[in-house]
Amino acid sequence: MRAPLHMMETQKTDWKIRCVIYDCDGVLFDSLEANTRLYNDLCALVGRGSLRQEEMEYVHTHTVFEAIRFIFGEENDWEKKALEILKQKQVDLKNYVEYLKMEPHLLQVLEELKEKGILRVINTNRTTSMKYIMERFNLGPYFEMVVTALDVKNPKPHPESIEKILEALKLEKAEAVFIGDSDVDQQTAKSSGVKFVAYKNKEIANDAYIEDHFDLLSLIFNHIDYRE
Repeated sequence: MRAPLHMMETQKTDWKIRCVIYDCDGVLFDSLEANTRLYNDLCALVGRGSLRQEEMEYVHTHTVFEAIRFIFGEENDWEKKALEILKQKQVDLKNYVEYLKMEPHLLQVLEELKEKGILRVINTNRTTSMKYIMERFNLGPYFEMVVTALDVKNPKPHPESIEKILEALKLEKAEAVFIGDSDVDQQTAKSSGVKFVAYKNKEIANDAYIEDHFDLLSLIFNHIDYRE
């Protein structure tokens, strides 16, 4: 069998992992279309143009409230109007869940992790929309814990979310790995002292890099290639 694809030399380690922590957007799901539709609809109702590139990149990794402030400005009429639109559900977050696209092989890998006794956790800067995602894709059985921006005082990249997970599951830092696709995720792992696996983003890779969820199994179980 050939060596695993898309993997870095630095990941040839003797990691003793008991828990895999996943970011949501860009790791569990391709959320580009969902986020684009959501914030462009919000922009239209507020009365400004569509998202610029830097805004698209920002909303992908931050909470909805941080994103609104970034797009519309701080404490002005646009921001207040956008927040009111969300409050009145003129733009309802759950209506955009249908545009999420699950990443390939995710469920198979989550099942394999469970069989191996590995805990599975979601750590996301999403807020109320996460419960709709869990329901629509029936993810409840696949994760032991879900932490959103509503569950902490300080969302990612602050270490609070990771610290909350480690404490709740009685884990040491060395026993957890965080999989993310953004600078925010990388900073979260660094600030909390856990290992970081970059997903489909070589620019932020330090401990390891994977292109496919199957590669995670090769990484933590030291197998050659789960796809063959």
